[in-house]
Amino acid sequence: MEPAREAAEAEARRAADAAREAVAQALRTVVGCGVDTSTRRRAEYSTDASNYRVVPEAVVFPESVDHVVAALEVLRELKVPVTARGAGTSVAGNAVGPGVVLDFSRSLGSVLAVDPEARTARVQPGTVMSTLQKEAAPHGLRFGPDPSTQNRATLGGMIGNNACGPHAVAYGRTADNVVSLDVVDGRGRRFTAGAGDPTFAAVPGLAELVRDNLALIRTEFGRFGRQVSGYSLEHLLPENGSDLAKALVGTEGTVVTVLEATLRLVPTPGAPTLVVLGYPDMATAADDVPALLEHQPLAIEGLDARLVDVVRRAHGAGSVPPLPQGGGWLMIEVGGETQAEALARAGAIVAAASTSASDVLPAGPNATKMWKIRADGAGLAGRTPSGEQAWPGWEDSAVPPERLGDYLRDLDTLMARYGVDGLPYGHFGDGCVHLRIDIPLETSGSVLRTFMTEAAELVAKYGGSLSGEHGDGRARSELLPLIYSPAAIRLLEQFKALFDPEDLLNPGVVVHPRAVDEDLRRPAAHTVRSRLPIVSTGPVPGGAREGKLHGVAKRAGYAGFSFRHDHHDLTTAAHRCVGVGKCRSVEPGQFMCPSYAATRDEKDVTRGRARVLQEALNGTLVGGLSAPELRESLDLCLSCKACSSDCPAGVDMAQYKSEVLHRTYKGRLRPVDHYALGWLPRWARLAGGMPRFLNKVLGVPVIAKAVLWAGGMDTRRSVPKFADVPFRTWWKRGGATHGVPGLRILGTPGRAAHNDAELARRPKVVLWTDSFSDSLAPSVPQAAVNVLTAAGYDVIVPDESACCGLTWISTGQLDGARRRLEGLLSVLGPYAVNGIPILGLEPSCTAVLRSDLVDLFPEDPRALAVRDAAVTLAELLTRPETAPSAESGWTMPDLSDVTAVVQPHCHQYSVMGYGADRALLESAGATIKVLSGCCGLAGNFGMQKGHYEVSVAVAEAALLPALREAAPGDVFLADGFSCRTQADQLAGVQGKALVELLAERL
Repeated sequence: MEPAREAAEAEARRAADAAREAVAQALRTVVGCGVDTSTRRRAEYSTDASNYRVVPEAVVFPESVDHVVAALEVLRELKVPVTARGAGTSVAGNAVGPGVVLDFSRSLGSVLAVDPEARTARVQPGTVMSTLQKEAAPHGLRFGPDPSTQNRATLGGMIGNNACGPHAVAYGRTADNVVSLDVVDGRGRRFTAGAGDPTFAAVPGLAELVRDNLALIRTEFGRFGRQVSGYSLEHLLPENGSDLAKALVGTEGTVVTVLEATLRLVPTPGAPTLVVLGYPDMATAADDVPALLEHQPLAIEGLDARLVDVVRRAHGAGSVPPLPQGGGWLMIEVGGETQAEALARAGAIVAAASTSASDVLPAGPNATKMWKIRADGAGLAGRTPSGEQAWPGWEDSAVPPERLGDYLRDLDTLMARYGVDGLPYGHFGDGCVHLRIDIPLETSGSVLRTFMTEAAELVAKYGGSLSGEHGDGRARSELLPLIYSPAAIRLLEQFKALFDPEDLLNPGVVVHPRAVDEDLRRPAAHTVRSRLPIVSTGPVPGGAREGKLHGVAKRAGYAGFSFRHDHHDLTTAAHRCVGVGKCRSVEPGQFMCPSYAATRDEKDVTRGRARVLQEALNGTLVGGLSAPELRESLDLCLSCKACSSDCPAGVDMAQYKSEVLHRTYKGRLRPVDHYALGWLPRWARLAGGMPRFLNKVLGVPVIAKAVLWAGGMDTRRSVPKFADVPFRTWWKRGGATHGVPGLRILGTPGRAAHNDAELARRPKVVLWTDSFSDSLAPSVPQAAVNVLTAAGYDVIVPDESACCGLTWISTGQLDGARRRLEGLLSVLGPYAVNGIPILGLEPSCTAVLRSDLVDLFPEDPRALAVRDAAVTLAELLTRPETAPSAESGWTMPDLSDVTAVVQPHCHQYSVMGYGADRALLESAGATIKVLSGCCGLAGNFGMQKGHYEVSVAVAEAALLPALREAAPGDVFLADGFSCRTQADQLAGVQGKALVELLAERL
């Protein structure tokens, strides 16, 4: 039986592959655009931002409207289901489906026209919403609805889901802002849907359906503004203009495919002003909403104290402005012709509120921070206050605003009964609540089904809607009979049948729905635990300096990363990605995701990589962590770690990539570049014995290219030069401090001070010289000696070297990284546990101490101590506890004549932040242009074969244009050795580290 079953399964797979390829070939022949049936691509599109996983048979990338029409015709003839997809940020599972996915976001994203007089815009369905806002802004116009995902959500998706956003209170839903739609229905009919009875003629039977069900439509549909569940048939009523275009909005791709849309624009409000009101809790805040709506605000948003606390933990205390006292807040935006008029409206709202806890924020930094909290809610709310994964599903329920407070109280009671938690927030002015809940999905969807059923019954009790703006999708469609009568459900079925009788458009959604607990992604994944802890005890090597430092005996760690925040499980970590899609935004000011910004391919975005990794952990589509599909997906990840800070869900793809490489090549021969680049500190140390000879040999172009080729590197790159005298050698030889009058060398090599008594009074700082600074850029630590001594510090350079293992980590050689970090802990640990700050000069290496070190040694107290002691130069000089004392006589060098192009290192931006450096430079008077985005070299990435073009494209996003635009005499400032190397090799510009600039001005 077993061989027979295996043979049958193999035959079924062959038949499925043949059928898939036949469909793809038909599309390629007739349509002529990109058609991808690869396993990797199908994995990328197997899910959206929901809980659901449906693997498509192919993904099509139409380049024109004609391509879309032709593809739909082929698929209709072949009876293959089709799902239209924009940014894939749908939280209800309405952007995934069987058959073929049409991706509109790659090529059909243009604003075709803006008519300022008519206040309309014509757009393609793949247009990102923020792109329309930019096009309309010069005319003083904007599109009214503005969901928090507006910098990546497409207008086609917003039309499909009837998206709303905070300002729907003033401007209505997407349906209220659609003038007409160019569509193709499931029968292949192309027509323009608009308002008025004549548009019904394009759909035979529609007028009769409406006429025969007038009473039903009037009583069950359109009862309040956020009744989005089902189809919005109320727009078909004669008193509502018989508007077919508006009725098609929110049909979730199940009725028509949108080819083009004409949208209504509204004037941009003047003097936007934010009122923040504090209440004891969210329900009490909701009770106040009806009275505040009378003042016609632009937005009323609700925020819970627990969500605000999560923001503080994720982004620091400075990310949240001072708030009125309370456990829940309302954010109420008003506008006016003038600031005085807006402030008067704000005052009226404060007076009408039932709370005295209030604050008024005109447009500015604090108001921006408040809106950022709200915008990041979709990702940050993906974790409960205790850090557990929270899931969408009951994500955007809505009730009439006057009933919102009582609904929230009953919802809290329901959640308490199930023992689940979440972070509520939402569009309280419309009665819409966003909430992700830590329902256990690791093994099954049984709890999800029962909770969702009871929650739907609760919302029905309050006359509400399962969905307030995101649609029903696979998450809620099965529950529609709980809020609609059987007659209304039949009417929904009849409406769809007029347009798509074969049920080929996004099947399983709204009509003839899939079950709530079918097609769930998380239960199919397998646990992949970290290795068991390795614990050893014994004396710590190194010893005390001057007999005052105390060692730490216990050492502990994991064979790979511990994933301590994710139950020590790689699968749980990978499922942090719930598809919010912020990584798809390519707007200025964001570092994530540099390779996607260069290629605009889902393969190269953090979310796409996470999806393929999740499929590898599932094991049914992508064959495990060593599968070529996963290797291809991770290939162009720069390991910049920007996602670890920019992604609101906390996805750290650099860490996942390292762990995957570690597990894949454990005990196996690795790619040659893993040895050439991954062991760079080892080669640099060996080169220290004959640097001049090696530099001379590698200066011969033929030899250099041969070495690069043999080492798996791109021959268009250059081999970095090794220092003639490494820093540590310079120090041990008694390297002097330059430019500080009156200093002399004391007994310890490189130690300088006026006398021993003064030396004892000076605060101590460990100057940690990483491998790059020591062997490739010794001028940086030399400058640090000068600056630190001038600032009154007693500079300590440990006798033993201490490598952080960065290059081993980035190439997934975690056993080697652990060995080096064990040595580092033995050298730096005693200083750290005694409270002596450790100055890191290379940002990527410092970031290891501040992040990866503790993930590799989660139970070693030395790791925690080193993490807390590690500082950047700017942090050392500006933090109150480490800054130079008044007695030191230190004054910051004057940089008022300096204009600098500044490239923050990605790891510094992601782990330490660049705020202290920016503040230091500005306080010294420098004029700076701080770039956003990666330089493109990213350590070993830009050196590897196959990465050169992407590396250059990433550099072209910000770095290279800024260097070309720089004026003569401008300084290129970059602490990262790789950033300076990229500028040198691609633009011929020599960069400086911050400490070098300060040393020059002592």
